[in-house]
Formats: sequence, C-alpha cells, structure tokens
Amino acid sequence: MKKKLIAGNWKMNGSLAANELLIRHLLSGLGEPSCDVAVCVPFVYLAQCQGLLAGSAIALGAQDISCHDAGAYTGEIAPAMLKEFGLRYAIVGHSERRQYHGESDETVALKAQKALGCGMTPIVCVGETLSEREAGKTEEVVKRQLAAVIHANGHCISEVVVAYEPVWAIGTGLSATAEQAQHVHAVLRAQLKAATPHADRIKLLYGGSMNAVNASELLAQPDIDGGLIGGAALKAQDFLTIIAAAISC
Repeated sequence: MKKKLIAGNWKMNGSLAANELLIRHLLSGLGEPSCDVAVCVPFVYLAQCQGLLAGSAIALGAQDISCHDAGAYTGEIAPAMLKEFGLRYAIVGHSERRQYHGESDETVALKAQKALGCGMTPIVCVGETLSEREAGKTEEVVKRQLAAVIHANGHCISEVVVAYEPVWAIGTGLSATAEQAQHVHAVLRAQLKAATPHADRIKLLYGGSMNAVNASELLAQPDIDGGLIGGAALKAQDFLTIIAAAISC
C-alpha cells in the first residue's frame, strides 16, 4: 500500500515569526511519520522554510510555478529558481489560480510539465464549482481538466499527484461527504488507469476543507490517498491530527 500524503497549502498567509513557530510545533509533534508530509508556502518564505525544515520529515513545496523557463516575465518564478530551494512539490491549477488569474486547462498542463521537467512533483488540482455540480457536470469538468494534463505529459503522468478540490468547499467551511469525495476520486482513478498502467502509484488527494474533524472519514475511503489542506494547515495541532488520521487509515 502506498503512503498517504498530507500537504499543507498556506495560501497567502504567514510571517517570519509565525512560520517559525508553526514549523517548530509541527516538528516537535511529528516524530517519524509513516506517511508523506509537505508544506507549500508563499514564495517569499521558501528560503526561511528550507532552513527550518532541513533534515526533517516535512517536504517543501511551492504554491505555483511559471510556464516560462526565463526571460521578461515580471513577477513570475521559473522552475529552475524553485528547484534551487530543494522543493519536492509545486501546486498547479489551484481553483484560486484558475478563477483569479484566468489559468486555462492548457496552462495548468504546461505548468505540470515544467514541474516534472525540473524534478518536482506537481500537485495538479481539479474541481467543479457549485453551479457545475448542481448542473450535474462534476464528472465532465474534472475529467476535462485532468485530460489536458494527461495529454501534455504522456507517460510522465504517473509521476504527478492529483488533488480533487470541489470549488464550492474551499474556504467555505463546507466539505463534500466522504461518499461524494470517493465517487469523484474513483472517476479520476478510472481515467488515470485508462491513461497509464502505473495509475495505482498516483496519489489522489482530497482538497475541499479537510480538517481535524472529518479527516478520518475522508481518508478511510479507498481512493483517497491523502489531503491538500488549507486553513487547518496553519494550526499545528489540527495539521498533526490530520497526519495522525492518515497514518491510522
């Protein structure tokens, strides 16, 4: 059985003092976990967190990555630049990037390709809005989003992580039921199996308001291999509780 992955997405939160306190609390309570753990932090804190996490069981990740390798792209962060900070993961296609920055499926697929080409694991986010769910388009939407990444990355698709994040459950306090989440994860698993003989090695994370209360039930589902954690990742005890749930499942 593959290890579960619990990845924290700090979003646009943190400060030098708060980051150090959070990471020190995480490290003191973590021990040697039998699941994979990561934190994806704002770009400006990568150097600080690289130092704080050195030699620990917590991997470091970015919240985005540029489509471009170098050049006149003000404000962009190139894949090779990120790699210099020892990053293991890069989130691509988060719903907030799709919504606020107009990222298309093709852009997300290219970002995944750039991460893979630089030796990082992209955490590819897919998910439907509330209106799309109510219209019965959940499967259509997530399959379209994942298909673009599969098409652009070919046999390398087995090296990605996929996070299902229903947009209507992000930052709202709402969460899909375990049954709803499992259904979509099973759809994604089937799509990946059709694309690669190595689909079973691909981790599928749930990313819609997983927290210390609902983590155990969600992580017990057969096709949920971990979580992409937002708000709860900023609270050391909540994040540790989710990690403990992943270990026990």
